[in-house]
Amino acid sequence: MLNVLWLQSGGCGGCTMSLLCADTPDFAGQLRAAGIRLLWHPALSAECGTETLDVLEACLSGRERLDVLCVEGALLRGPHGSGRFHVLAGTGEPMIHWVRRLARVAAHVAAVGSCAAWGGVSATGANATEACGLQYEDDHKGGLLGAGFHARGGLPVINIAGCPTHPGWVLDTLMALAAGHFGAADLDPLQRPRFYADHLVHHGCARNEFYEFKASAEHPSDLGCLMEHMGCKGTQAHADCNTRAWNGEGSCTRGGYACVSCTEPGFQDPGHPFDKTPKLAGIPIGLPTDMPKAWFVALASLSKSATPKRVKSNATADHVVVTPAIRKTRR
Repeated sequence: MLNVLWLQSGGCGGCTMSLLCADTPDFAGQLRAAGIRLLWHPALSAECGTETLDVLEACLSGRERLDVLCVEGALLRGPHGSGRFHVLAGTGEPMIHWVRRLARVAAHVAAVGSCAAWGGVSATGANATEACGLQYEDDHKGGLLGAGFHARGGLPVINIAGCPTHPGWVLDTLMALAAGHFGAADLDPLQRPRFYADHLVHHGCARNEFYEFKASAEHPSDLGCLMEHMGCKGTQAHADCNTRAWNGEGSCTRGGYACVSCTEPGFQDPGHPFDKTPKLAGIPIGLPTDMPKAWFVALASLSKSATPKRVKSNATADHVVVTPAIRKTRR
């Protein structure tokens, strides 16, 4: 069995709420079937108080094998590096001290969510709480555990980034670790699991026909592509949200919301409103990954000139107003 200890630090608990939406009628049974044992989780375990402290001490002493330390939420180092903004109840000891000690004995350490990975929303603005990620502070290596940290199993912190994380990202990572099929080659340059980070949110987006013709939404309820005017970063964001639907059905863009690139460092402070696309000379600053600006401008101009009336009409409507023409498809 893979022994997993889950701690919550500075955050909203949204990654746990997302995890409970895993596509299964029996969440506990799914963990057991995959060989995963939750030593303790603040929302899912019955133990509390001294019972919880016994679990933590058992891990530190080696009486209980700690295979994966999962941390949800940013690590709060304030005030002045003391960590006293977040003290683990009943211990008088800052959470950052507990995390450092437990990370030293864990075979693997996983940052669950963008707060634990980079600092995330908890570190936004002036960052009065001195929040950071386990091994990153935004896109700079370091964080709480330091740039050179590697767990006993040989890996650096596994950054299961997202705000919140997709339940499949968390479970697939833990299952791969339990099966012994997760190594350094399975992490991207920002230490995210490649099985989801090697994809773009743009892949599988239900609005891709509108994107192809650069037929853009102008209001939040419109059906068109959200990139040109509505702030969508799906062509840049690393995640498989649209090919691995949330709750078996949805995603941000399917729900009419622009992708804010929540798996990336610094997404919480984009420097512009989340629902607006910054432009220079009328051209979006954030262009699709790997596409030179000249190519994008040429493609956009050609696409717009070839946009079918149906696509153009539907792009700025909140429902389908022109349906596809009915034509014979056989030769």
